[in-house]
Amino acid sequence: MLFRQIDDPKLAQYAYLIGCQRTGEAIVFDPERDIDRYVDAAAREGLRIVAVAETHIHADFLSGARELAEKVGAHVYVSGEGGPEWQSKWVGPYKHTLLTDGDVFRVGNIEFKAVHSPGHTPEHMSYLVTDRGGGATEPMGMITGDFVFVGDLGRPDLLESAAGQQGIAEPSAHALWRSASKFVTLPEFVQVWPAHGAGSACGKALGAIPQSTVGYEKANSAALKLVGNESAFVKDILSGQPEPPVYFARMKALNRDGVPVLGALPAPPTVTDVAVHAAAWERPGTVVVDLRPWAAFRDGHLPGSIHSPTGQMLPMVVGSYVKPEEKIVLVCEPSTAPGIIRDLVRIGYDHFLAVVPPAAIASAPKLMRVPEVSVQAASDRRGDMFVLDVRNSSEHAAGHLDGAHSLPYTRLMPRLGEVPRDRPILVHCAKGGRSAAATAMLRRLGYDATNVAGGFEAWMKAGLPTGAPALTGAKPGCCGGSCGG
Repeated sequence: MLFRQIDDPKLAQYAYLIGCQRTGEAIVFDPERDIDRYVDAAAREGLRIVAVAETHIHADFLSGARELAEKVGAHVYVSGEGGPEWQSKWVGPYKHTLLTDGDVFRVGNIEFKAVHSPGHTPEHMSYLVTDRGGGATEPMGMITGDFVFVGDLGRPDLLESAAGQQGIAEPSAHALWRSASKFVTLPEFVQVWPAHGAGSACGKALGAIPQSTVGYEKANSAALKLVGNESAFVKDILSGQPEPPVYFARMKALNRDGVPVLGALPAPPTVTDVAVHAAAWERPGTVVVDLRPWAAFRDGHLPGSIHSPTGQMLPMVVGSYVKPEEKIVLVCEPSTAPGIIRDLVRIGYDHFLAVVPPAAIASAPKLMRVPEVSVQAASDRRGDMFVLDVRNSSEHAAGHLDGAHSLPYTRLMPRLGEVPRDRPILVHCAKGGRSAAATAMLRRLGYDATNVAGGFEAWMKAGLPTGAPALTGAKPGCCGGSCGG
């Protein structure tokens, strides 16, 4: 058996390529939409991809299952559990199997057993993997998807908090408890191969270790330690979960109904004559996404631009602030553009108008600035301003400025009505990263927003007063490292 974990650090996502070296056949579990990586990885090992499987209908990225069915004729394995509304509606034209609990299939001499593990979603499947070709009679590991992570379990509230399905979080938490109760009975040597690591919004305490074992998780996972007490388990798993970005609901619908076939990655032209194009880029339907360092953006950017760093914050910002039908102009070094475009294609952004090198920004006929103040200046001025805390609600609860309004930056757009237009706004987060993105977006929309440099941590370090119940500031790792501060 050949086993490869293929990592996407931006979305903290793991796909798995598992192949039978004797027959040359392979399967991919939970692929992302840009499938060339999996096809190339298989080819390097002398394998051909003949199948693709999903653990569940994903909410945080667009699946590559349909792309593999289209491009290489892969047989599709998806869950048939959870009821009619939780079936993948797009599989009809392709070779496919709807799996139920306990179903077994093979790729070459590798055996896969489907294990219905609802809780994160009603249809969720995990897969026990046994290397029959190698003579094994016990499973080596389990593809756990968003059921069991290293150090955590998949959150059961996502359908309610991201997709708006009211009243489903608590029943899902009880379903997750039942699934977890079965999981802890597996042999302790079984390896755990999850779909996500630290930085994913699909859990609250995901570890950065890429894989684990059943025995290790039983001994160390805080959630699994509560399996013996259902009510305590449910209370714990529903508390402290980070707010998901807006785009999760759209991912869920597209993955259920059918992801548009991608084909080749977009390749927009590099544009340096900014003066000629700047006015057109201000029109509705186009968004300039500026990926320069914050200080450069703050001191001079194209009118209407939004700001995002690269890395894990990029999909969170763009996915929360840009509509999928809008055309995107990227301000970044052209050499980095293909990777950035790949990151955004994975969450459904296909329309790229241009790539603008940072050096070309200086030639624009008009540049805008973002006001930013120190924490001392913010303290002096905040009596006249609306203070907006764009950290996660759990961070706000642990410590916040007196009178600050909590509105996590990934939920800004659907809750924009909470932000007054007739008052100046002081925006802060933990260190200044999330508030920078939120401030830029608010100014694009015409709000008088000012960023607080250094955020709540700088405020606490300066010894300025708070109205917090606990004067500890933001908790390290509060959002898995994806918030950028």
